[in-house]
Amino acid sequence: MGQDSRSSAITARGVIAGALGMAGDLPRMARLLPPLVNPTPKRRWTIGKIFAQAAAAHPDRPFLRSGKQTYTYGECNRRANRWAAVLTDRGVGQGDVVAVMAHNSPEVVIAMLAIVKLGAIAGLVNHNQRGDVLEHSLGLLSAGILVRDDESAEAITTVPSDAVPAATLTFTDLDAAGDALATDDPGANANPAITDSLRAENAAFYIFTSGTTGYPKASIMSHGRWHLAMIGMGGAAVRLRSDDVMFCALPMYHNNALTVSLGSVLAAGACLAVGEKFSASRFWDEIIEADATAFCYIGELCRYLLAQPPKPVDRAHRVRLAVGNGLRPEIWDEFQSRFGIDRIVEFYSASESNIGFANIFGLRNTVGFSPQLRAIVEVDVATGEPIRDARGRCRRVPRGEPGLLLGHISALMRLDGYTDPEATEKKIVRDVFRRGDAYFNTGDLVYSQGFGHIAFADRLGDTFRWKGENVATTEVEAVLNDVPGIVESVVYGVEVPGTDGRAGMAAIVVDGEPDWAGIADRVSAKLPGYAVPLFVRVTPQIAQTSTFKSQRVALRDEGYSDVGDDELRVFHRDRGYTPFYPEFVDELAVGRA
Repeated sequence: MGQDSRSSAITARGVIAGALGMAGDLPRMARLLPPLVNPTPKRRWTIGKIFAQAAAAHPDRPFLRSGKQTYTYGECNRRANRWAAVLTDRGVGQGDVVAVMAHNSPEVVIAMLAIVKLGAIAGLVNHNQRGDVLEHSLGLLSAGILVRDDESAEAITTVPSDAVPAATLTFTDLDAAGDALATDDPGANANPAITDSLRAENAAFYIFTSGTTGYPKASIMSHGRWHLAMIGMGGAAVRLRSDDVMFCALPMYHNNALTVSLGSVLAAGACLAVGEKFSASRFWDEIIEADATAFCYIGELCRYLLAQPPKPVDRAHRVRLAVGNGLRPEIWDEFQSRFGIDRIVEFYSASESNIGFANIFGLRNTVGFSPQLRAIVEVDVATGEPIRDARGRCRRVPRGEPGLLLGHISALMRLDGYTDPEATEKKIVRDVFRRGDAYFNTGDLVYSQGFGHIAFADRLGDTFRWKGENVATTEVEAVLNDVPGIVESVVYGVEVPGTDGRAGMAAIVVDGEPDWAGIADRVSAKLPGYAVPLFVRVTPQIAQTSTFKSQRVALRDEGYSDVGDDELRVFHRDRGYTPFYPEFVDELAVGRA
């Protein structure tokens, strides 16, 4: 992987041309930059305050759009304030956690704003989770209240009742109670008094990520880091105008939606069009209906759109830019040309990371530029750990060669990390180049392209990326190993032509004839859809090592095409695990399997 990216070296001519192309945006960018002069964690930088100020400045401007319905900044701010008043009545205060589990809608955004206005923390739960994984996630949050939509009621039934927060409020409940409060006291429409006193260092969200091992971890997004992302990504890279409409069909528990899309909108005072869910066949129709001028993507979304037959709507839209991550070099030009997109703002970051890159200059085949201090070092791909020299120090790789990306941890590049301090410590590499220094281990292989730019190559360790989500192999193995008849399993990600990331594959040892229907039912019930192994290989034995690392790498290299005499099954959402058939690979590429 990464050969095309390596050959796409960044040139001075390209950077200069990109900088000149930004000239018209400089006045807007300059208005956002002053907070960067004093990025202290004690500063009163908060999401709720930013939104309240935007609503006061342009109350009648469109803020949220869903289908044909549009809501203004003013009415959304008042609605969020009423919901905040309801939560206050239910005992929610600064530092409390409120779990939010809901499919895409304007109400998810309103709920998040209501929670952070109080100094509380919005714990955004993946609504695809079920069973043990969902129970684990809810347990990490320890929330007193769950805010959910009606569609998430079924997921809640898959966990024990004592794992669910004591109080549950639906969006309908919040509206009814909020309207009643405002009838008795119009002050319920006003911004909560506490909003002005909150600080940048306060936690705003918990975003779930698979990290590198085990069940999902809750990464912390502070108000200050979100604000910096709003300025750096939204203000400097995306650069929306006030009359722009950003369409986002990615789930709101994902930072591409909650931070990149919403942050870009608030940086410009623009409008966010919330797509219910991504549909390749209807995407451009929904873009046109929303009158969108921009959209947010992950790489697979782009491939699915290219796999659709050409249609007149491919260019019958006003989209001028797209922002996201995972657009691979081999389809970059075709995607940009076919759909007539002027500028692609590819970026690199992670929910738990302290470093980010963004394609500020509008160049081709790069995840962009970062002014932050970092290192790309030699790595042992079997263990995912940096290679040390005789003095115990890490070694940088030459430009154009793959290496492990590390982000320097400092007062300016704080690491919010996870809610679990032990999990955070495991992601820190110490004494990298000198005694006492500390870097965040991204777990990603990248290439330096020059002029501060990098290209993404691959993900390392016990995690692979599929459908824009990190899949922890140990989490999937725990589910498989609990299936009657499966003696042991090793899970890994394999490359599939025409797709981004790696598809899940499991090598299993069984006792007797596998119950394929039972295996399919179990993994479907216990795992989110993106984590279900798409390939299962039945093998006589799995070589024993202390960590399975070397065996996992060997199996990953063999993939699904080199399994010898082992039985190979593939997962189809309508038929469960069926014998492998060659067309399955093509079906994966276009999202049909």
